[in-house]
Formats: sequence, structure tokens, C-alpha cells
Amino acid sequence: MRSSILAFAAATFALPAFAAPAPVQEAFFARLQSLCGQSFSGRLATDDPADADFAGKPLVMQVAACSDDEVRIPFHVGEDRSRTWVVTRTETGLRLKHDHRHEDGSEDALSQYGGDTADTGTARRQEFPVDEFSKALFTRENRQVSLTNVWALEVEPGEIFAYELRRPGTPGRFFRVEFDLTAPKVASVR
Repeated sequence: MRSSILAFAAATFALPAFAAPAPVQEAFFARLQSLCGQSFSGRLATDDPADADFAGKPLVMQVAACSDDEVRIPFHVGEDRSRTWVVTRTETGLRLKHDHRHEDGSEDALSQYGGDTADTGTARRQEFPVDEFSKALFTRENRQVSLTNVWALEVEPGEIFAYELRRPGTPGRFFRVEFDLTAPKVASVR
């Protein structure tokens, strides 16, 4: 019995303090970081009537700020510069949050929502199911329709960056914006 306790203790102390993102998640994060300092034009890839506010407007993403653990990607819809996607490395994977700001820089009531990866995904695509914080926020802000949201990001270097929202159920929702990585510009954040 004593030897099994010692073996268990040795195995327990040999474990790392926390799990790390999977190698494919690290590869995905590196793909995001490789875009830092650049901006890209995009297009609406879906035709849901709920996306009418996006139709016909210039869509631009800027991979504006990168650190070892975070990538900030402002998303502009015409003159509206209120949205930033924030991808962060966590102890167990990646996290996507939506930072929404008013024109004066103050945080919108509906901000910081998103989720963490639930599986390893691929080096090209990561999915982020809605987290508990976001569910509470959506409930408080009377946005219960968003309680099943799953967001996704895709990066294929030299080809495409995509942002996607899927909402299973009825009414379902599918929103996707694709950005052309073949024509980068130097980002100018304002």
C-alpha cells in the first residue's frame, strides 16, 4: 500500500502545473501572430437578412497588437470601429472574446463575450463555444438567442482569414466574413 501511495505521489508531482495548448493550437496562434501589423479587406460570405448592416460596406480587419499570449484584431464595418476580436492563449487552449466599445472608448454593455476552445481544433480552424460568463451576460442583456453561439476563426496563410458565428437550433444563425490575405496592407489603428 505504501509503495502505491509513493508511486501516486511521484506521478502527481511529475505532472506540469497546468496543461498547455495543443501543438495545433500553438500553430494556429502562430499563424495569427504572423499577420501582426497588417490589415486586410474582407467580404460578407453569408446572405442572412440579419446581416443587412454589413452588406455593401467596406469590411476591414487589422491584426493590430500581438504579444506572446494575446492577439487583438479590430474589425471595421464601414466607419464603425467598435469591434475587436481578442484571441488569448490559456492554460488549456485558446480563448476568443469580443471587445465592443463606444466611440468615446468606453465599454459597451454587451462586451467581453466569447468562449474557450473545447477541443484541439486544427492549425487552420479553431472553434469557441459560448462560455458561462457570456451566457450570464446574454441573459442579463436579454439576448437569450445567443446562449448557443459557437464562434470560429480560420487562418490559411497567404489565402484567407475567416470569422464565423454559428447558432444551432431554431432560429439558427450563420454569419461568416472572409478576408483576403493575398493583399495585405500595413495596419494603421486609430
